[in-house]
Amino acid sequence: MTDFDTIWRQQDEIRTVVDAAVGCGIWNLSYSERLGAIELELATHLDEDAVSDLCCQFPLACDYDGEGARGSKFVFGV
Repeated sequence: MTDFDTIWRQQDEIRTVVDAAVGCGIWNLSYSERLGAIELELATHLDEDAVSDLCCQFPLACDYDGEGARGSKFVFGV
């Protein structure tokens, strides 16, 4: 059973960190039932240092998932 209330709160935390740390928009922020994780794709591509800095800012475990069509991608365990 997926606790969507927890997922929504975690997505709000992720959105807050992105707004404060990077200032760029979010292209996609969604929960993947297949992965059991929250997926984030930014609206811009970040360099390696910015990716590392951003990953350190999140209160959740975060993995860099490469570059997507629109921007840098991250995955968060739920």
